Amino acid sequence: MVKEKVKPIEHQETQSQDPSQLILYNDEVNSFDYVIETLVDVCLHDPIQAEQCTWIAHYKGKCPVKEGIHTELKPIHDEMSNRGLTVSIDK
Repeated sequence: MVKEKVKPIEHQETQSQDPSQLILYNDEVNSFDYVIETLVDVCLHDPIQAEQCTWIAHYKGKCPVKEGIHTELKPIHDEMSNRGLTVSIDK
């Protein structure tokens, strides 16, 4: 019987497939309306969901606003950062 070589899984390949969260942080710069508008435009939240996330970030300091794999969240993260919001992608 011939044994097949098994290719080892590379860390970077699995890292991009692990579930992650896009976290919105509270800041003292952006208005509630602006944050809500950005969540609707960029994260495709409905207005009520966007408002709830904004209040959670305001009172708790941060709020997860989107879940998915890193490669899906990265463009959303970048756009929100470009719009002046403080965000991170966490596992």
